[in-house]
Amino acid sequence: MNHPLIEACVDSHASCMAAARGGADRLELCANLAIGGTTPSPVVFKQVKRDCDVKINVLIRPRFGDFLYSDIEMEEMCEEINAFRVLGANGVVIGALTPEGELDREKMARLMACAGSMDVTLHRAFDMTRDPFAALEAAIELGCRTILTSGQAGDAAAGKDLLRELYARAAGRIDIMAGCGVKKWNIQEIHDHAGVVVFHTTGRKAPLDSGMIYRKSTVFMGLPSLSEYEIWQTDEEEFRQCAQIVHTLA
Repeated sequence: MNHPLIEACVDSHASCMAAARGGADRLELCANLAIGGTTPSPVVFKQVKRDCDVKINVLIRPRFGDFLYSDIEMEEMCEEINAFRVLGANGVVIGALTPEGELDREKMARLMACAGSMDVTLHRAFDMTRDPFAALEAAIELGCRTILTSGQAGDAAAGKDLLRELYARAAGRIDIMAGCGVKKWNIQEIHDHAGVVVFHTTGRKAPLDSGMIYRKSTVFMGLPSLSEYEIWQTDEEEFRQCAQIVHTLA
């Protein structure tokens, strides 16, 4: 643990390939990053696994919104973890909370039992907990390998004070992975302040313009704040520059 590593947060085959070419050590494969990420299609997973040899961790999140899950949602997540384990995923990225804002040990233990020997990352449900230090200890006791966190702030640079304390308290027992708003211009700053050497980024730059010629600007398929004619993907060179910085960290 605590070896320099950069994980790409990706939600398409194209983004996975760009990140892999750019030097990603690991992929966190998701769907729907525009809403924070949900569980990806097994078909996309199989395409990515076929076409690159980078380790793939899969986000297991049934929907947008809080991390308070019903019995039916737990059943869904357990089945998804089982399916991705069989398909050969390196790990899963999970999180479940109690109504009081604590890590739900019972539900986490159930999900982790499904994961078996796969790596487990506690995702940014951690950033919604009432007591991050209690959640840190719970994640360690459960056997999580990594915590993905912005330091309970709007982005990792803003949360660097808490990241520093989490990194110190973790004391090598678990990887603290800085994520959210991680860019080539703030990786060194976050590392120098917090000591963190594991980073998580989309490596995105500017959105790609759609190939559509006819455009209906008054109709939205989802959030009206997002253009239907912009495609967000990992930029290979942007990711490469991030990876080069991370890979030189002590």
